[in-house]
Amino acid sequence: MSELPVLISRDDVVRLLKNSDLIPRLEKVMGMFSKRNNAEVIQPLRTIIPLHKYNGFVGMMPAYVAHEDILATKMVSLYRRGNDSVLPAHQATVLLFDPERGNVTAVMDGTAITEKRTAAVSAISAKLLMPARAEVLCILGSGPQAVSHYEVFTEMFSFKEIRVWSRRRERAEQFASALQGPVTVCSSVKDAVVGADVIITVTLATEPVLLGEWVKPGAHVAAVGACRPNWRELDDALMREAVVYVDSREGAAAESGDIILSGASVFAELGEVINGTKPAEREKTTVFKSLGMGIQDAVSAKLVFDQWKSQL
Repeated sequence: MSELPVLISRDDVVRLLKNSDLIPRLEKVMGMFSKRNNAEVIQPLRTIIPLHKYNGFVGMMPAYVAHEDILATKMVSLYRRGNDSVLPAHQATVLLFDPERGNVTAVMDGTAITEKRTAAVSAISAKLLMPARAEVLCILGSGPQAVSHYEVFTEMFSFKEIRVWSRRRERAEQFASALQGPVTVCSSVKDAVVGADVIITVTLATEPVLLGEWVKPGAHVAAVGACRPNWRELDDALMREAVVYVDSREGAAAESGDIILSGASVFAELGEVINGTKPAEREKTTVFKSLGMGIQDAVSAKLVFDQWKSQL
């Protein structure tokens, strides 16, 4: 009789996935990916099924990390929902496999994994690229990704001021009131952004919401939304003037509307900076365009599973 896979809930993923454990693993696997050694890391481009009838997309993100023998795949959906919907825009499930036998060892909530690993990678980009004296953090968006980014950025860095903007002001106010520290709710993107040292965009925008003319020279932007080739969060001026970093060149060329539609050139992958083969241009305005990677989900899921087993 085959072994049944372990089921790991969202609450358990949140409890077990600690940034202090996760971030070094993400740095290691992204550095390995950027070496392009297919014997060590296998990660095809994300497969997307568009469901235009329902205003949504479903994606599959498989990956194999040989040095730790991790085989996993994430199934993720992204739907543009009405304001009255009780369902989140993103939903995901991660399957962790035994790579030797091919059986599923664990099925776990992938939405929490996505939220935590995405925010952790943005924090890695900030650690490498943000100004040396970063005092003002700005978050554009107020959903679950805004929460996870706030948590890891305030855990890793000390900011004197944190600002938030959301299309619906009441959502921004709810976001601010639910947090531990003081957050300023801004009425416009411009008000939130001007003078900020670090800007995080976690919106569902399909047209640019962040304009280059508002961005302080030398600021760092972690752009997380706009994961389709015809969606934008950042305007042409910002994309063309900034030094652009990505998680994957292939992913950015296929999926990032901010890069494709602006014609901006990619300077480096984050893994190349981690490896020391490309410089971190801290003194310049930088953009990290995050699209997410299967290897990030894989190492996150393995960490969750190992932590779960250690508590038995």
